[in-house]
Amino acid sequence: MTDSDKPQAPPAAKSSVRMIKVPEDRAGQRLDNFLLGQLKGAPRSLVYKLVRSGQVRVNGGRAKADRKLDGGEEVRIPPVNLNELGDKAPPPSSFLQRMEEAIVFEDAKLLVINKPTGVASHGGSGISHGAIETMRALRPNMNLELVHRLDRDTSGLLILAKKRSALVELQALLREDHGGIQKRYLTLLAGRMPDGVMSVDAPLHVGLRQGGERHVQVNAIGKPSLSHFKVLERRGGQSYCEVRIETGRTHQIRVHAQHIGHPVAGDDKYGDPAVNKRFREQIGLKRLFLHAASLEFALDGGKTPYVLNAPLSPDLVEAMNRL
Repeated sequence: MTDSDKPQAPPAAKSSVRMIKVPEDRAGQRLDNFLLGQLKGAPRSLVYKLVRSGQVRVNGGRAKADRKLDGGEEVRIPPVNLNELGDKAPPPSSFLQRMEEAIVFEDAKLLVINKPTGVASHGGSGISHGAIETMRALRPNMNLELVHRLDRDTSGLLILAKKRSALVELQALLREDHGGIQKRYLTLLAGRMPDGVMSVDAPLHVGLRQGGERHVQVNAIGKPSLSHFKVLERRGGQSYCEVRIETGRTHQIRVHAQHIGHPVAGDDKYGDPAVNKRFREQIGLKRLFLHAASLEFALDGGKTPYVLNAPLSPDLVEAMNRL
């Protein structure tokens, strides 16, 4: 690959006032997400600031960030200089290259990556470059939208939609009971799980700890959550498992694993510190052992099937081989 072929960070540029007519295929999209697509590389905090201050207008009037747009509406986007308004530098070229190499599938509708551990799905507080921002930097002429999210420490398949129609259809599938999208994860759980499939049907409630940190727990007031754990192999007294989930709650697999007494290896939030220390010292595991390995679904009303797969990263394979 020549230098000219390598992904390049887009130069910072000052924009002028723009009046954008909402395309028909963007009907139903939230204003904040529409703006993120128009202001490439802008952090969400900046978008919300522009909306709150009234600099963004819809059909000449103020609007809230969560307002859903209609096709043909006119959105005023103010002049923005990302550097002057506090945006950090574009993603470094080495990170852009790493994320380019993480692409495992692409067609006219979707772009799918094998997200590395440690990379957030999107930028936010304290996070300069999430997966979606970086992929938008790599593909500046595409209107990429995040279909779903993975925890920052979880690796594996993350879907980005190129077309609004694909985004809407996939998000509808995600809302379906009993899995409009079949999700399969691979994980290493501490201890010896019983044979067969263990189904965990336990509601999950998201709470906030001091400082705004999210913490999830099994609680009757939470949302229905269903996970199915199946032991694939036992090594060194630990259980290498496949997990299929029928709901997509925050930290679902990690909290359900903790709930049954077999936390995910390397889980600093819900795991056992002493066990995690042994994993670090004995098998070199320095991260959460949780990987979104496969996704199956069909678009176009069921006419176009997709089967997507992402292999375990070398560090997880090496940790398994040391057990």
